[in-house]
Amino acid sequence: MVFWWVMDEMPLQVTELLAADLDRGFAELVRSHGGVVYAVLLRLSGGSRDVEDLVQDTFLRAYTALRGYTPERRAALQPRAWLLAIGTNVWRNHVRTLTRRPVAESGVDVAELPLVDGGPGPEQSAEHVMERERLVAALAELPEHYRVPVVLRHIAELSYVEVAGLLECPVGTVKAQVSRGLVALRGMSRLAQEEAIG
Repeated sequence: MVFWWVMDEMPLQVTELLAADLDRGFAELVRSHGGVVYAVLLRLSGGSRDVEDLVQDTFLRAYTALRGYTPERRAALQPRAWLLAIGTNVWRNHVRTLTRRPVAESGVDVAELPLVDGGPGPEQSAEHVMERERLVAALAELPEHYRVPVVLRHIAELSYVEVAGLLECPVGTVKAQVSRGLVALRGMSRLAQEEAIG
């Protein structure tokens, strides 16, 4: 089993490596951006057990595309945004496939999420896990037009301009979608918390 959530480390010159030696450059691309691609696809898919397949499909498509690019085009690439555009499309295709062929499983598998190290006691850890479960479940329930911008902005940490470029819409639209998505998340999380208490 491959784990992609290892922290990203920014390579010095991934695009130069890609231009000079595709295979070495691609290995560095996967090493440096695998974590963010995994995190984004995990949040988009709502904790789906298919997330590793989605990540692998993303990188397979990326490698196939890079083989057709000239060295100059590889050198000019913005790798993180480019990979997330591919990953978002892979996820959308996956959702379309599931819609045509529904899966019996539903819900969020929070056990797949990496745990945060820190040293809180058992009660604090349990509260943190419950809050994270509520947030992940709420994120999975967000409509796609809010979920995608929220994940790209707050999980992938892309700028509003980068998200707008990926989604091919105005920056103002992205800001509105992120804002509305966050408001909806807070409302869903608050409601889930009240239901758990009451």
